[in-house]
Formats: sequence, C-alpha cells, structure tokens
Amino acid sequence: MTALAPAMAGIRSAEVLVSSPSRNFVTLRITTEDGVVGLGDATLNGRELAVASYLRDHVAPLLVGRDAHRIEDTWQLLYRSAYWRRGPVTMSAIAAVDMALWDIKAKLAGVPLYQLLGGASRSGALVYAHASGSDLASLGDSIRARLEEGHRAIRLQVAVPGMGAMYGVAAAVAGRYAYEPAKRAGLAVEEGWDSARYMRHLPGVFEWARAEFGPELLLLHDAHHRLTPIQAARLGRDLEPYDLFWLEDCTPVENQESLRLVRQHTTTPLAIGEVLNSVWDFTTLIQEQLIDFVRASVTHSGGITGLRRIFDFAATYQVRSGSHGPTDISPVGMAAALHLDLAIHNFGIQEYMEHQPLADEVFRTSYSFADGMLHPGDEPGLGVDYDDAAAAGFPYEPAYLPTARLVDGTVHDW
Repeated sequence: MTALAPAMAGIRSAEVLVSSPSRNFVTLRITTEDGVVGLGDATLNGRELAVASYLRDHVAPLLVGRDAHRIEDTWQLLYRSAYWRRGPVTMSAIAAVDMALWDIKAKLAGVPLYQLLGGASRSGALVYAHASGSDLASLGDSIRARLEEGHRAIRLQVAVPGMGAMYGVAAAVAGRYAYEPAKRAGLAVEEGWDSARYMRHLPGVFEWARAEFGPELLLLHDAHHRLTPIQAARLGRDLEPYDLFWLEDCTPVENQESLRLVRQHTTTPLAIGEVLNSVWDFTTLIQEQLIDFVRASVTHSGGITGLRRIFDFAATYQVRSGSHGPTDISPVGMAAALHLDLAIHNFGIQEYMEHQPLADEVFRTSYSFADGMLHPGDEPGLGVDYDDAAAAGFPYEPAYLPTARLVDGTVHDW
C-alpha cells in the first residue's frame, strides 16, 4: 500500500509585525493559501529593527510559495543559502520562521505542538522566577512575593552597597517583577561596576537567604559575564556552602576554554549560553562538560529546530536545558520554549519573567502556571494569538541596553 503524501500547505504571505506593548517585540506571521496562521518570535533586545529588516527584506520573499510543511528544508535553506552563517540577527530570523512553520503544522494536525515533538515527558516545566532588592530587607520581600505565587525556584539579584544601579535589580510593578534594562532613550544608560566589591558582598547575601528561607528553595544567581575566569572560580567556590541550583554566565563565554579553570576550582553548577546561537557554538562547552545547563534561547538559536539540536547534543553528555526566557522573549517565544520543555528528556528548568499587562493585550496565550510549573496548554499549535488592533496602539520606540563601566571609566561587560 502506497502512503499518501500530505497535501501541500503553500505559503501566501510572511508579515513582519513590530509593536511595543511595554517593550519592543518583533513577530513574524506566516499565512498559508488556506488561511492557516503561524507566529514566530524574532525579538533581539536593543537591535530589533535589524532582525525586522532581515526578515522583511531578505527572508520573506523566499518564503512565499514554499510548502509550510517542509520545516527542516526551509531551515537549511535559510541557514546555508545566506552564506554568512550564525550570529544573533540571522539565527533570530530563522527562529521566527521555524516557530511559525511548527505552529502551522501543529494547527493543521489539530494538536498542541508538543505532541509533534514526541509528546509530553512531564506534567509541566519547572520555572524559576526573579527576585531582587536594593538591600536584604527588600530582597526578602521580593522572595516572599514569589513564594506566595507558588514558585519553588528563584533567581536572586541584589544591589551592592556603593555601586548604584545594578543589573537585574528592579521594583515590582502591578505585583510583577518589572526589570527591563533597555531604556527608551536616545543614548544607552551607563552603569558602574566593581568586581571586587561585588565578590565580597554576594556570598553574605546567599548565606542570609539560606538561613532565612531554608534548604529546599532552589536558588540561582546571574553574574552576567562580568568576572574573569579566576574571579568566577573563586566566586563559585565561595558560594558552594549555599547549594545554588546554578551560577549563570560567570565569565564571558567567547573564550570557552576559560571554563576549564572555573570547573577545576568549583562544584557550583554552571549555566551558560544565552548569547550563543547554534549547536556549533556549544561544542566545547558540552563535549568537555564545562557547563551543567544550556541557557540558549529558542528565539535566538534558530527556533525549535535549532534549539532541539542543542538540547539533544547536550543530553549525550548529561547536560540539561535551562532556556533563556526574560521579557525580551515574546509570549510567542515563551510558548515555543514550553512546548520543547515538555517534550525533551534532559529538561532542567525554564526561566520565567511575567510579561507586563500591555503585552498580554497584544499576545493572547494559552500557557498557564501552577505549583511552580508552566504548561503550554492544549490549543492546536503554539497556543498564541496576535491582536493587530491592540498592537496598533503600541508603535516601536527606540531603546538601548545599558553600558557598564569600571570605576576608572573603562567599558566593561554588561
């Protein structure tokens, strides 16, 4: 008996949608000849219009008339035919196409996307929330608020006395952690940084947190690429008594061999990868087991297809997933990550920062939070709809990520 090939789902249009409901988002909407719509996230914080142009001017013309079912073939076409491979702009554009095509395929099948990825491997995706404060008292209030919401894992960021504005420290707005580093201003905001002062202060913060909240709460921290390898090794060692779930981005990842030194000196679990864009970028980190968690983003790593490759490679070395998921990943990207989280075997944890209410007006989602976990929902496809009328009220606004400078004025890793 000869199997019947699935009917072609020809692509009629590929639209690039830029809106700014509380922050800038770039969304790709692909529509088939039969009117089936797929959405993809192409947001690249602080460089959104670069990806919008790449999609609109270079990718969209290649999509019209293609078969939406041919996801792998389209991925390879966009990756290889450009010749200039990888990088955040290219891979974010490919990611948006990939997400939208998976959305369409699952809608045509009438199932939530995770069913096409092998089905559910767990009942939900454990997430970590964000807590921060200008001092221990306000940090404690922030942690308690996350616990009351039902979270079981929390990333702690706190101001360092005498250093002024700090990465990750934000005030709650309407009951939500509201940290958006990209400021809507003509010039990038400058923040000061002193690694020695930070390293002296941070271990005491986690000593306090463990004493205050006990041994069961999963605690995480992000050093945000700011330490040298030997500084990172020392910090990891100093934090060992407080049993962190992970220390994130302890040193700039471009020099991957430097993680050998960090690994040699500490058993604190390491998470790295949000600025990397492909499985090839992770080769050394994963093969040498220099990290414990892959922090790549579905939006910046070639979509579901690209990120699945990274996670499957990581699984052979007992490295787990830890998908990047702040509010500069749109609800479309968050939904895509959750479907993948639910399906893969080597899932670790998912970052979760709630979007602001204005974003919820533009992106209507089916994912839900309960008992410290997110579930993508059982709507066909990704489970996200885009409201054009609402989006029209939030035009793009220029916004730039901050710059960090050392006390002597030298530009540092932000």
